Amino acid sequence: MPRKAQTPSLADANAATGGTAAVDRALSLLAAFRADDAALSLADLAARTQLHKSTALRLIASLEHARLLQRLDDGRYALGGEVARLHGIYAATFSLDRVVMPVLRQLVAATGESAAYHVRQGQVPNQTRLCLYRVDSPHPVRDHLRAGDVLPLHKGTGGRVLSAFGAGDDSRKPTLADKRTHARIREEGFMTSVGDRLAEVAGVSAPVFHADGTIAAALTLTMPAHRYDERHVGKVLAAARQLSGRVG
Repeated sequence: MPRKAQTPSLADANAATGGTAAVDRALSLLAAFRADDAALSLADLAARTQLHKSTALRLIASLEHARLLQRLDDGRYALGGEVARLHGIYAATFSLDRVVMPVLRQLVAATGESAAYHVRQGQVPNQTRLCLYRVDSPHPVRDHLRAGDVLPLHKGTGGRVLSAFGAGDDSRKPTLADKRTHARIREEGFMTSVGDRLAEVAGVSAPVFHADGTIAAALTLTMPAHRYDERHVGKVLAAARQLSGRVG
């Protein structure tokens, strides 16, 4: 009988509500692989998932059977061919708007303000940011940014978040104040401002990351300055986390 873990595994500590523990643990073994990992040993997999080796071995047997993992001649494990097949289906059917738009709508419903998804556009030294998706506030008084609008990177919370996390800058050389702002954004994980791009507009922005940890976009909530509410920060951060790793 396997001994009970003294500390919970990563899967047990972050279990799916209403899910199955064995499935959570098996999936944590797949999630243990990183971008530069060609293969991992049993010891590596156990250490990264905080599973006992005996537990990991039983789960690996099922993952091998499903061709999600394969055992190499040297005893290490690599991702199996089924992962490539599933990735092909995912890539062929992936639609960014079906991922982003529901989250924007939820954020607008929760805050009553306008939500947008900004991405970097162009090449250095002429980079800007593009409002790729936008859901308007139901209030008649709001800013009137639209999907497709192009904005600077060095003004507005969305542009500053993109710049702070390494998405580049336009031809304007960052000032010392810019660099300090970027450092604060990286430390805090978000930015708020009133009147940074437009005098009467307030914004809250947080980064959305690719699965490899690089920045994909800035998620931004905007509102008239008189309606700014710092409680919106937590909602924006939660929405950005919901999108991170899912945006291709």
